[in-house]
Amino acid sequence: MIVGGCGGPLSTLDTAGPASSDVATLWWVMLSGAAMLTLLVLTLLLLAFSPRNRPSKNGGRLWICWLGVAMPSAVLTALLGYALILGEGSIAQPVLGRVTVEATGHQWYWTFRQPGSNSVIATRGVLHIPVGQPVDVRVGSADVIHSFWVPRLGGKMDAIPGQINILRIQADRSGVFEGQCAEFCGLNHATNRFRVVAHDERDWARFQQEGGR
Repeated sequence: MIVGGCGGPLSTLDTAGPASSDVATLWWVMLSGAAMLTLLVLTLLLLAFSPRNRPSKNGGRLWICWLGVAMPSAVLTALLGYALILGEGSIAQPVLGRVTVEATGHQWYWTFRQPGSNSVIATRGVLHIPVGQPVDVRVGSADVIHSFWVPRLGGKMDAIPGQINILRIQADRSGVFEGQCAEFCGLNHATNRFRVVAHDERDWARFQQEGGR
């Protein structure tokens, strides 16, 4: 039951794309760092209440200065540095072959617009993307602040009225991936969900021609 959150349609650990893999990797690294710090604190606590192993004055300084300050600082600095490097690599840089779509949050649904072979394709509640290609999602809002989130494909991006934020997602395999609004946006926030359908090359070409009909 403890690992129940590691799977499912909204799991951040059951990844299906490079962006979500980076998020999951960072989660595991932070969990490891937190485990190290917890073990250190429990060890110091045990020593503090153990008369036999109670350190001397000089030994106490060693524990406090080196293991109580230096080690946690080193672990936290390493975690911060890794997160910054990973985040820098996840910033949407211009790449060839990317697909651009517009995602607009509403109370309480999502609409999507993207170029097709003959005209602009508009859908509601379903975002269509190709497999293996980076997709730049231009996230906006028609009313209040929302948040675009497809846990298995990438991180979150706020949808702010009057502003466009860009989030890059990519699916490594075909399938249907659940998405939801991750920012409280009103009474029906819990129902503000959508789907992302990742098409293989043949199905994507058909979708571009037929416009999702």
